[in-house]
Amino acid sequence: MVIQASVEVGLTNRGAMGNAPKHRQAPPLWQQLQAVAIVLVSVRAGKSWSTAQNDVDPTLRAGIQALSFTVLRNLGCAQVVRDLLVKRSPPAAADALLCVALGLTLTNSGASSGSVDVSASPAYDAHTLVNQAVEAAKRNPATYPQAGFLNGCLRRYLREKDALLIQAQQKPQARWNHPAWWVARLQKDHPTQWQMVLHANATQAPLTLRINATKTSQEAYLSALAAMNLEAIPVVKNGLQLAHSTYVPDLPGYLDGWFSVQDAAAQVAAPLLLQNFADRAKTQSLSPSSPSAKPAGVLRVLDACAAPGGKTAHLLEFASTHNLAAQITALDIDAVRCERIHENLQRLGLQANVVVADAANPDGWWDGVQFDAVLLDAPCTASGIVRRYPDVRWLRRESDIAQLAAQQKRLLGAMWPLLVSGGQMLYCTCSVFLSEGQSQVQAFLAHNKDAVLLPSPGHLLPQKGAEQGGMLENDLGGHDGFYYALLQKK
Repeated sequence: MVIQASVEVGLTNRGAMGNAPKHRQAPPLWQQLQAVAIVLVSVRAGKSWSTAQNDVDPTLRAGIQALSFTVLRNLGCAQVVRDLLVKRSPPAAADALLCVALGLTLTNSGASSGSVDVSASPAYDAHTLVNQAVEAAKRNPATYPQAGFLNGCLRRYLREKDALLIQAQQKPQARWNHPAWWVARLQKDHPTQWQMVLHANATQAPLTLRINATKTSQEAYLSALAAMNLEAIPVVKNGLQLAHSTYVPDLPGYLDGWFSVQDAAAQVAAPLLLQNFADRAKTQSLSPSSPSAKPAGVLRVLDACAAPGGKTAHLLEFASTHNLAAQITALDIDAVRCERIHENLQRLGLQANVVVADAANPDGWWDGVQFDAVLLDAPCTASGIVRRYPDVRWLRRESDIAQLAAQQKRLLGAMWPLLVSGGQMLYCTCSVFLSEGQSQVQAFLAHNKDAVLLPSPGHLLPQKGAEQGGMLENDLGGHDGFYYALLQKK
């Protein structure tokens, strides 16, 4: 998966955070609206949200996180309403400000039945938003000439809101706040579950931790959270899903590496790849003909697209707690992101061989010794993690799916010869599209007769925590969308 780290309501989704935000008086709303509009212009130009927010004054960034995420979640409806209000879109800066104001008013409209998570969205009185949006336009030379135009559009919206929203909801983009092609693709790929996926995408993802089993336990850390009056529920074997968002470095044991931030669906990877090896090692240790308690030899494991290192760390933790002597190579093409691997492993007290190289070109880095296990978390559309990255749906184009599927095919082809006979490769993507999951693996199996598909989860579709009901043992809770296929070489 190739995607920039993203932050929401003071949380990191995949790794370490910087310094804690300083408490200061919030800037006026008009100034925050200006900043969100700058971010929206950048996202429309192709920048990820995490990159786009760097275009904003640093003193405003913390305050606009919730606002910009709300706008991005409501952008489909806002753009359709905009089209109903104007015959021709205004200049980019003014258009962004108009859509920002519309997107924030939709939080309380109740019109987008499948697309707005009101509980996770900042709420402002509609008239206040309009007044402050016009003030924002007046105070920016780039939008000052359109201030009257924006005022007229937004006043009309307030007068005709109900009728405009009813009309807008006839379009899939407005009803579901995703591009129309995205909705159509989901309907085709998941004909009975597509609405569930879109409902989940409208919500804010929970904060889920993976407990570092080499340092503490799920039960002990649950007690540590309870001592701070923080509620959490167990998910998967070593995961905890917090009931409310909080600032990650303030959690107990952060600097000591007691946990990592990792979605429950992503926590499936390491155990799925290494469990068979652990079972085999346990059987050997119990066998009368095998007096040694240690498995024979060292398990060579490759994490082929490793940055920022969450799954690498989990592989190391799993191996350490399951009596596996493992030598793990973490590979990534991006040198800056490899530094993130080093940072995350250092905090957790773990060590791996980190290599900056292109997995698709083994001639440039492979030593010729085959691996026992390979984890291929391939670059994808990230369509399964839209809750955490609401900008993804507006950055992706339908043509991206075929391009990324071709890249995934190349990586599968490059990794397979690196695997020993009897070895296992876990292919995964954080995508809900069949082209990047089920269809990709079916094509691989058809062309590689020495490959066998072992029991695997397949497509894990995004879930909201409220839909889970009673928590079962090892339940994933509210989780992102992923695809998993465990392949064995004959």
